[in-house]
Amino acid sequence: MKVLITGTASGIGKAIAEEFLSCGHTVTGIDKNECAICDKNYKHIVADIAKSDLPDVDGVEILINNAGVQDSGEDIDVNLKGTIRVTEKYAFQDRIRSVLFIASASAHTGAEFPEYAASKGGIISYMKNVALRVAKYGATANSLSPGGVTTDINDRVMKDEKMWKRIMDLTLIPKWASAEEIAKWAYFVTAVNKSMTAQDILIDNGESAKAEFVW
Repeated sequence: MKVLITGTASGIGKAIAEEFLSCGHTVTGIDKNECAICDKNYKHIVADIAKSDLPDVDGVEILINNAGVQDSGEDIDVNLKGTIRVTEKYAFQDRIRSVLFIASASAHTGAEFPEYAASKGGIISYMKNVALRVAKYGATANSLSPGGVTTDINDRVMKDEKMWKRIMDLTLIPKWASAEEIAKWAYFVTAVNKSMTAQDILIDNGESAKAEFVW
């Protein structure tokens, strides 16, 4: 299938692109930075989803909205408005089969930077709107809400022994997901799933479910 993924230069987006390529799909990546993926079935486009003219990419079958920023002063513009720009351009056409949004556990808890949490909460609401509109094509639209993921952007807390211990104490299964694990979720929800739509999947190792019974 023909797959378009935003934010493929690093982290979760790069892992998702590599997962689809390993399964024989054709992938186009959009990122404001250059990308190190070297594969004959991968094409990279340098563009800012919030500011640049978006390139024409015909016949997208799977669209994965992953690009985002955190505590940048532009979280709403990039994470929410940029994602809407991408989706409105590429999703609503006859060949579309699935649209996926990478949201965040903070969309459920609000426990992060204010504009970031708001932008990710908006993505989940927008995802449900998209699901209503792509259904006429027989397509699904869903979102994933990862909690902590072991990517470079989180080095600040991952490499701080005290902060890391505090995070693990608050997490039911004391670990974070890898980017590669999130990529496999993304593959299943878009390339395998045919019946689930308008749903958000929380992948946070039980951090939001952690509870202690005192008696």
